[in-house]
Parts: sequence; structure tokens; C-alpha cells
Amino acid sequence: MCESTAYILKDGKEELLLESVDVLENMDGHVKLISMFGEEEIVEARVKTLSLVDHKIILEPL
Repeated sequence: MCESTAYILKDGKEELLLESVDVLENMDGHVKLISMFGEEEIVEARVKTLSLVDHKIILEPL
């Protein structure tokens, strides 16, 4: 499977936000994540890093 895991930085540490992320959408000041199971998270953040090889998304709060 090629889904990614999303983390958000809190106090300099990566905190799990959502697993099996299939869709990532940039919105005005927000990021919308949708998992392959239909779970959805909308966070006030920006993409800090996106590692396609490691299947890892790091978000940074605004």
C-alpha cells in the first residue's frame, strides 16, 4: 500500500494525526486530509515536509 501517515508538530515533536492518508488538499490556511477509510481531518497548518519514499507527511501549525 502507498498511503502515508500524517503527523503534526507540537512542541517540536511529531504527533500522530491520521494514518492511511490517501488525499491531501491545501485550503486557505488549512490542510484537509482524507484516509482510505473515509476519515477526515482539517487542520490549521501547512505542509512542512512530504516524504514519498517514507510515506510520511509532516504538518506545521500556523
